[in-house]
Amino acid sequence: MKNYKILTLNNIDETALNQIPKHFVVDNEIANPDAIIVRSKDMHDMEFGPELKFIGRAGSGVNNIPLEKCSEQGIVVCNSPGANANGVKELVALAMIMASRNVAEALKWTAELDADGEVITKVESGKKEFVGPELYGKTVGVIGLGEIGALVANMCVDFGMHVYGYDPFLTVKHAWALNSCIKRSNDVNELFQKCDIITIHIPYNKDTDSFVNEELLMNAKPGLIVVNLARGGLVDVKAMKKAIDNNIVSHYVVDFPDEETLKLDRTINIPHLGASTPESEFNAAKMAVEQMLDYLKNGNIHNSVNFPNFDFGVCNGYNRITVLHKNIPNMINQITRILANKNISRLSNRHKEGWAYTMLDVDDEVDRETINKIKAIDGVVRVRKLIGGNGLD
Repeated sequence: MKNYKILTLNNIDETALNQIPKHFVVDNEIANPDAIIVRSKDMHDMEFGPELKFIGRAGSGVNNIPLEKCSEQGIVVCNSPGANANGVKELVALAMIMASRNVAEALKWTAELDADGEVITKVESGKKEFVGPELYGKTVGVIGLGEIGALVANMCVDFGMHVYGYDPFLTVKHAWALNSCIKRSNDVNELFQKCDIITIHIPYNKDTDSFVNEELLMNAKPGLIVVNLARGGLVDVKAMKKAIDNNIVSHYVVDFPDEETLKLDRTINIPHLGASTPESEFNAAKMAVEQMLDYLKNGNIHNSVNFPNFDFGVCNGYNRITVLHKNIPNMINQITRILANKNISRLSNRHKEGWAYTMLDVDDEVDRETINKIKAIDGVVRVRKLIGGNGLD
């Protein structure tokens, strides 16, 4: 069994790391690692050696990882979607209540009271300034119905709210998880116009940058509460300021404060606490470690953000060959031509946008020269040879 070297960045849950076999080397300072487990550390300026095969993000967002660079170097990047779902769901509940009931303003006012100056009398007379509506009976729009969004939508149904969900890419798996009372919306503009609360649960990328923009906000229902515990870049902060100043948005709750959001009125800046629970941190680390082990031992890919997901099961055969390559024509033909004199028992190929993954179980010995020939194919970025779960890279 190969003694893989695992580098940990940030504090990774020790209980999750205990899943790693004892003969692996695991440390937060290690040269030339085979895999990295990371939480939020920025990796864009890091140099990756040729041995690095896998980066596991113990969390969902991957803004801290240079995905294009990893793809070009044949490094599989996987995240841990849903591991923090319950923690985020509970914080959404808090965010909606704090915003609707003016709790943040009330707490600030109470903290400024003179402890020696008739506090009870002042509280009873001053509380009327912070009256706010209940959630029951209000209309909420949930943008994104993945692991977190589905939980949030179902929770809102339990609160007695009218729930609309918006997700053009809703999967069958997540659709089955939704309460039948949830109504699907296909028009995000209409969602902002009819809802009392909007809560956002979509990934941040070039297509979702400033998803919540001036057009949506300025045409929204007056008094709207916007909850963003997903990613800061999803909301155009300048547009949000304009909507707040024009009394269209009553409160903005964001879990990713920056210099601009701290200047906004009626904004609750939460210091990125969405996944800050011991349960979330354990679940995310456990998922990242399990995905890493399955890739290193068997070549299987789960929850990858840059290569296709692929599960060939446990590697029990003589040779398993895995090939990460660009999604271009004639690739499988070139690979199988090199293996023409071998007995290929199983072969499959999948692609994700510009990248693809080919896996082959071969009943014959595949020598180093053959592996090098596959590596030399234009567009191939990594070839691995696995024997019964033993990585020989």
